[in-house]
Amino acid sequence: MEKFEQPIQVTKSFLPPLDEYIESLKTIWDTRWITNNGYFHNQLQNSLKEYLNVENTTLFTNGHLALDVAIKALGLKGEVITTPFTFASTTHAIVMNGLTPVFCDINMDNLTIDTNKIEALITENTCAIIPVHVFGYPCNIDEIEKIAHKYNLKVIYDAAHVFGVEVNGVGIGNFGDISMFSLHATKVYNTIEGGLLTYNNVMYERKMNLLKNFGISGYEQVEEVGLNAKMNEFQAAMGLINLKYVDGQIANRRRIAKIYRENLKEVSGIRYLNDLKNVKHNYAYFPIIIDETKLGIDRNQLYDRLREFNVITRKYFYPLITDFDCYKGLYNDNDLMNAKYVADRVLTLPIYGELSEEDALKITKLIKFVINSL
Repeated sequence: MEKFEQPIQVTKSFLPPLDEYIESLKTIWDTRWITNNGYFHNQLQNSLKEYLNVENTTLFTNGHLALDVAIKALGLKGEVITTPFTFASTTHAIVMNGLTPVFCDINMDNLTIDTNKIEALITENTCAIIPVHVFGYPCNIDEIEKIAHKYNLKVIYDAAHVFGVEVNGVGIGNFGDISMFSLHATKVYNTIEGGLLTYNNVMYERKMNLLKNFGISGYEQVEEVGLNAKMNEFQAAMGLINLKYVDGQIANRRRIAKIYRENLKEVSGIRYLNDLKNVKHNYAYFPIIIDETKLGIDRNQLYDRLREFNVITRKYFYPLITDFDCYKGLYNDNDLMNAKYVADRVLTLPIYGELSEEDALKITKLIKFVINSL
């Protein structure tokens, strides 16, 4: 097969028509209000509350600082149960707040935290659970809520991947104490960089706003030891424009996911995730899991061969958090069988709103060609 002339990346940042963004820039130039809760910032915060159908929203310059502030706002101390199958930010935020991560295995159904294994990890030092909605698939929120209520634990969801997702018609940002959304350039919806916290208890709002602005509460008052985590007007302006296009982008992603599923379903040795009942998906990623014993080729070989044809996939998430140089040997990783299995075999295929159906179909044909040529 012929290789793609240009690399097909695993994702591509959505940018709106340039003239729309330039129009917003004129407003910024006219007002000279660049940051610190400007017009676009406040408008976006309200617009996201409406779009996500949540009670309260607070914007940040990126998702990592948003998660950091969420942990600080709840005053967590002790141990936090979380997943090793996630991006580095999740664990870094826990550790940098002086907390101890306790890693729980994932389930094989949708690769989120295995709620059947959480209770066995709870000790007198456990203060919270930080589950991760992975690849756009929500955790078992009902079971997590039951466990949290039973043991009086806080729940912060790492919702970086699930912008716009709903469960039984309820926005995913309504669950737990706080949810953190990443609005990074590579996500389904972006504000260039950006982060968002959603929460039902309005009492958190003041604390979050203090923490993201150096703890400043007045011209001559500093109440908290805080960060600089404010979203600026350039980010917010991009976010407002992109919000008009996000539903179309998700619809396009859905078509790509359908092509992948239809054309890979007969390939023994490739497993993918299907849509869940009563879930409105956003098709953030399209992971496949390679069974090398059936496929005759392992994940790394497929990854390398696809790159030769200019198809860029990603080993996401690999390595596991517990295998990072900075964490290796520090935390118990004995009972992470599923997470280790998936991390060694997962590839995410290219998926983004502007990927053509023709190219998606060609990628599936290329995968079959690579498999059959070995």
